[in-house]
Amino acid sequence: MNALKDLSREELIKMKDELEAAFEAAKAKELKLDMSRGKPSVAQYDLGADLLDTITSASSFTAENGLDCRNYGVLDGIPEAKKLMADIMGTDPSHVLVAGNSSLNLMYDSVSRSFTHGVLGNTPWYKLDKIKFLCPVPGYDRHFAITEHFGIEMINIPLNEDGPDMDLVEKYVNSDETVKGIWCVPKYSNPCGYTYSKETVERFAALKPAAKDFRIYWDNAYAVHDLYDEGDELADIISLCEKAGNPDMVYEFSSTSKISLAGSGIAALATSEANLADIKKSLTIQTIGYDKINQLRHVKCYKNIEGIKAHMKKHAAFLRPKFEAVLKTFEANLDGLGIGSWTTPKGGYFISFTTMDGCAKEIVAKCKEAGVTLTGAGATFPYKKDPKDNNIRIAPSFPSPEDMAKAADLFVLCVKLVSVNHLLSL
Repeated sequence: MNALKDLSREELIKMKDELEAAFEAAKAKELKLDMSRGKPSVAQYDLGADLLDTITSASSFTAENGLDCRNYGVLDGIPEAKKLMADIMGTDPSHVLVAGNSSLNLMYDSVSRSFTHGVLGNTPWYKLDKIKFLCPVPGYDRHFAITEHFGIEMINIPLNEDGPDMDLVEKYVNSDETVKGIWCVPKYSNPCGYTYSKETVERFAALKPAAKDFRIYWDNAYAVHDLYDEGDELADIISLCEKAGNPDMVYEFSSTSKISLAGSGIAALATSEANLADIKKSLTIQTIGYDKINQLRHVKCYKNIEGIKAHMKKHAAFLRPKFEAVLKTFEANLDGLGIGSWTTPKGGYFISFTTMDGCAKEIVAKCKEAGVTLTGAGATFPYKKDPKDNNIRIAPSFPSPEDMAKAADLFVLCVKLVSVNHLLSL
């Protein structure tokens, strides 16, 4: 196909008329499709139903260390749950604290605790004039919402295929003591689906922060979420930080939200011994212990990391056709037109689409007008401000493959129509 920018004005006007007619026909179909969030589908929830049958009133409620999981106590999780979550994250159980169902809650608590009580004896953030976080972009909107909620200044860091721009990360972290953290989704990043290279992870581990309380918020949400047998590999940042002499510099988060049941999974934090001791000082006051029966039933259901991997292959069988339906539609209808590019991830839950500058908001609005809901344009940037207005996050997981193909067709139509109008306005 010829790039649209090479067409004459007369050709663009003719194309616009054809696209507008097609758009009106699409609206008449009255579609109601949702690609706004990375939610598992009903079929995926059904895969996790066995979890609910694992423990009954006749079951043993005793953990491997003899603890009765029905009782109070144990802040950091039962041993077998710590082992399971450690294996998912690729670290050692001694680093792990297993909590409730939400890793996002653990992240929020980590920021909140830093504000109210400080990190390892450092000044609580509420006493400081300025706090900054680095934000690789495009990135995860809920991360940005946490830091915005606390009034933290967020700084955009471009995200490349091998990870964040580490020259910029090193410049900020190593020279500015007001930089207290960086958000990272290191494997199958949200929304691009990129996995940080080993070199990038090594550069993270070797940072020399100006702030003693700087922490890497390493949200390893998609650690076992491969779409194909040949998935991406992520280096273990905790061992690399230890090797580099920075054992306390990272908080790693994970959960089973997109493994078992999104609302009833288990979440975990992995970090150094010193950080864990510091965190437990607050946890002792915050809770008498998380849901240990839920931890126990996860271990009884999945047994070990091999059981988790086998289960995730079943998830991949549902997700892969949806991703492929979207990518096939993009390749067939947009390749070579010069009006959009997209990522082709090997795992995770999202595809990132880059429009012509200044077109993302209008494309999302057009899709909504015709019955397809997308994540709001700008959501993948701090303060919901995409400086180029060119990024759209696509979440293929919830609709059926057939509905996903319909949604992709409409999306392509809207991309073409908005892009032609944009070119005609230049």
